[in-house]
Amino acid sequence: MIEAYLALLTFILFMVATPGPANLLVMIGGAQRGVAACTGFILGLVCGKLCLNLVFGLGFGLFLADQPLLTNVLKFVSAGYMIWLALQSWNDHSNDGATHNPFSFRRGVIVHPLNPKAWVMVILAWSQFAPALGSLGVQLVLVAAGFAAIQLVFHTMWCASGALLQRAVPRSLWLTRSMILITVAIVIWALLF
Repeated sequence: MIEAYLALLTFILFMVATPGPANLLVMIGGAQRGVAACTGFILGLVCGKLCLNLVFGLGFGLFLADQPLLTNVLKFVSAGYMIWLALQSWNDHSNDGATHNPFSFRRGVIVHPLNPKAWVMVILAWSQFAPALGSLGVQLVLVAAGFAAIQLVFHTMWCASGALLQRAVPRSLWLTRSMILITVAIVIWALLF
C-alpha cells in the first residue's frame, strides 16, 4: 500500500505543481495582493478540491460518465467562471487602498469544482491510483489528504512567485494583464481540447 500511495503522491505532485487555471489565478493574486491577502483564496482552493475529491470518491464520476449533456454544460460553465474570475483583476491595482479583494475564500472554493484540469486529475487519481489504497474510507482519507497537503505547498508557491514577479517589475499593470491573458488562453485551450 505504501508504494501505491507514493505513486499517487507523485501523480498529485506533478499535476498540482504544473501551470493550470488555479495556479495562474493564485499567481495573479500574489502579484496584485501578496501572499497574505490571498491566504483565504488558497484555503478556498484546497477546500474546493477536497469537496471535489469526496464527491468523486463517493461515485459522482460514475454518474457523470453517463451524462454527456451535463458534462458539456459543466465544461462551459467552468470555463466561463475561470475567465470571469481572471478578468476581475484586469484593472485592479494591488495596494490602492481598495477593500474589495477578488481573491477571497468564497471565490477560491468554487475554482476547482469548475476547473477542467482539476476534474481530469481527480478522475485519474480515483480511477488509476485509489483502488490500490484499500477500503473506500482509506481511499477517501489518503486521496483527499494527499491533494490538500500538496496544494497548500504549491498554490502558496505560485502565489509567492506572483508576488516576487511583481516586486521585480513594481506596479506593472502589463505583468498582471499578461498573466490574466495567459490564464484565459489556458482555460480556452482546456475547453477546446
